[in-house]
Amino acid sequence: MSKTITLEPRAGNPPPRLYEAPAGLINSIGLPNKGLHGYLEHDLPELARLPVPLITNVMGSTADDIAALLEAVDARPEVAAVELNVSCPNVKTGLDIGADPRELGAVLARVRARTAKPLIVKLTPNAADPAAAAQAAEAAGADAVSLINTLRAYAPHARAPARAWLGGGTGGLSGPAVRAVALAQVRAVAQRVAIPVVGMGGVQTGRHAAQLIAAGATLVAVGTESFRDPAAGERIRAALDDLSAKSGQNVGGHESEPRMSR
Repeated sequence: MSKTITLEPRAGNPPPRLYEAPAGLINSIGLPNKGLHGYLEHDLPELARLPVPLITNVMGSTADDIAALLEAVDARPEVAAVELNVSCPNVKTGLDIGADPRELGAVLARVRARTAKPLIVKLTPNAADPAAAAQAAEAAGADAVSLINTLRAYAPHARAPARAWLGGGTGGLSGPAVRAVALAQVRAVAQRVAIPVVGMGGVQTGRHAAQLIAAGATLVAVGTESFRDPAAGERIRAALDDLSAKSGQNVGGHESEPRMSR
């Protein structure tokens, strides 16, 4: 999964960008990236060399921006699927789209035909009803949804509590602190949609991954734990396989491999 790309280059938020919170991490990165052209010319050739399928994450502030991103990425055979970020808590337009099921459905209905690749919609947890947003995404043609993204958070400066530590002011909380929220929201979404659910949020061990699968996730993603252990994904996968072997069954209760193709 690539980091989010936008149509135009972004410098991101001013530093400091990271704050270590109790049982988690608050980030205010601000989506720095080379823009669509820079991604296709410089980043994509390097990412395509990895021996795994590549999913490109895109974000636009309007339906027209999203459509242009989807069309450009669709034309590249190196990309196996696209994830649409409608949930970044550091960029206002992304949060607005993902927090309103009607707006999310309307935007997806306008842009879905711009790519034939599997389309995953990354939902925001900072909404009144994430499951309703998931239903809207499914109805508009999403092949899968992913959640949770970070929770909105604030880190006070140690020497001046009235000031923010992060250069961007506020940020997003991830890591073990959000695991219980992730389990609740994944369970709620999985009960409302028929498409695959990619679950994430505070996964550190194989058992954590198994808990998300038991909550209804088809696939599990690992994020913040990779800061501490760059090999976390492989370690957690191996532990999940070990749990399955010991129990004599797939820990998630799925009898077949998950599919997200249209």
